[in-house]
Amino acid sequence: MKKNYTFSKAFLPCYIFSALLITAGIVSIATRKINLGLDFQPGLIEEVRIAKPAMQVTYSGAATVSLDASNTGVDVIISGLGAENETRTFTYGQNPTISSLCAALNSIDGISAKVLSAGDADSYGIFTNNAETSRLSSDKAFMLYVSSSQTDTSIDELRSVLAGQDVQLKELGTSENRSYQIRAKITDDESSSQSLQDGVLSALQSKYGKDDVAIVKTDFVGSSFSGSLVFKSILLTIVTVFLIWLYATIRFHWDFALGAVIALVHDCLIMFAFISFLQIEFSTTTLAAVLTIFGYSINATVVILDRVRENMKSVNTKVFDDILNKSLNDTLTRSIITTVTTLFASISLLVFTTGSIHDFAIALTIGLISGCYSSIFISSGFISFMRRKWVPGADAKRIRPRMSAESSLSN
Repeated sequence: MKKNYTFSKAFLPCYIFSALLITAGIVSIATRKINLGLDFQPGLIEEVRIAKPAMQVTYSGAATVSLDASNTGVDVIISGLGAENETRTFTYGQNPTISSLCAALNSIDGISAKVLSAGDADSYGIFTNNAETSRLSSDKAFMLYVSSSQTDTSIDELRSVLAGQDVQLKELGTSENRSYQIRAKITDDESSSQSLQDGVLSALQSKYGKDDVAIVKTDFVGSSFSGSLVFKSILLTIVTVFLIWLYATIRFHWDFALGAVIALVHDCLIMFAFISFLQIEFSTTTLAAVLTIFGYSINATVVILDRVRENMKSVNTKVFDDILNKSLNDTLTRSIITTVTTLFASISLLVFTTGSIHDFAIALTIGLISGCYSSIFISSGFISFMRRKWVPGADAKRIRPRMSAESSLSN
C-alpha cells in the first residue's frame, strides 16, 4: 500500500530553514562578495606557468619565419620575399620527444633549434610564452616550454611575489600540468591594463628569471562591455520571471502563479548563496545554469499545481492542505525520479570536467536539488498559507471541468 506523507507539517520548518540559508547567503555576498568572472567586471586575466625553457629556436635568413605551437603540433610559417610561402607542420605523433622535435626543426634552412632541458620529455606538453612575439630572429631566441620542465612553485610563493600587485590568484590543473590564473580589476581600458601586465611580469621575472615565466593566455574585458553585460543579464532574468508568472497566472489562479514565482526566486537566492559560499566564478556559463534551473523548477512546480487543480475537483474535503498533501504524494515519485536522473548528468560533469564547465555543473547540481525542494515545500507552503480560509467550490468558475464522454458524444 502506498504511504501518504503529510507534507503540510513541514511547510513552516522548511520556510525557516530556507530563510536562514538565504540570510547566510546575503551576509556572505555582503562580506565575501560574489566571485565575478571577467565577463561581469572590467579586468584582466592571465594564465601563467613557471618553467625552465625546454628548447630555444632562432632563425637567420631573409624570409619571415614564425612559429606556433598548437594542440597537435608545431607550425612553422614561412613567408616574405625570396621564399616560398608555406606552412610546415611537425606533429607530436611524428616527433614524440623534445629532442626529436628539435632535430625536425633543424631540418629547415636558417632555423637553429637547441635542447636546453627535458630532451626526453613528451613533446605533447609543449607550450609557449604568448607575451613574446612568435616571429623568429637571430637576435633573440624563441623559447619552447614543456610541462615536465615546470619548477616546483607553490601558490603561496606566488602570492608573496605578487604581494605588491592588486591581483587574485587561483591554482589550475594538476601537479604535472600546473598553471596559475592571475586576475585583477582595472579602471582604464588600455593604460591600466598594460601597466598591470608589466608590473606582474616584472615581479615574476625578477623572482624566477626572464626566460622562466611563460604567459600562456591573456584575456581582457573593458568596462563598457562588462557593464552592458551585467544590465542585459539582470534584464533577461527579470523578463524570464515575468513571463513565467504571466503563463502561470493564465493557466492557474493568481496565488498559484505567485507561489511558483516565489519558488523561482527562492532557487535563485539559494544558488547565489552557494556561489558566494564556494566562491564559484560567476560567469555567463554560471548564469546559463541559473536560467536552466528556472525552466527546470517551473516545470516541476507546474506538474504539482496541475495535480492540485485536478484534485480540487475530486477530493471531498474542507481543508485545502488535504488537497495539497494528496497532490504532493501523487507527484512525489515523478519529482524524485526526474531530479535523480538529471543529477546523474550534472554530477558526471562535476566529477569529470574542470574550468567553467565544472562551475556550471556545481551551480546546476545545487539548483536541481533546490528546484525539487522548492516545488514541494516552498511553492506549496505559500499556496497553503493563502488558502488557509479556503471554501470548497470557491474556484469552481476558475477551473474548467472535464467534458464527460457522454457530453462529448452528444456534441
